[in-house]
Amino acid sequence: MKAEAGSRLEAAALRLDRAITMLEQRLTKRLAEAGAQAGDLFDQDRTKLAADLDEARARERELEEAAGDASAALGGAIAELKAWGVEGRSNG
Repeated sequence: MKAEAGSRLEAAALRLDRAITMLEQRLTKRLAEAGAQAGDLFDQDRTKLAADLDEARARERELEEAAGDASAALGGAIAELKAWGVEGRSNG
């Protein structure tokens, strides 16, 4: 009976070892897949951030141009007022 119990125990140990090996292989595969997905998400985030930065820079250029136009218009208006003899007066 001892021999039979020992051989059943050995068989159970072998099954357990195979199950652990399969589990480790599946876990390794899942970790690799998760790592690949995380890399893809990082690349997507980086791409979106780069696009957002490009948009912000374009908007900055538009605003700088509009500010330059407004400054030129204001300068022209001041020059016209001076030409008409209108001076700024302080309330004092």
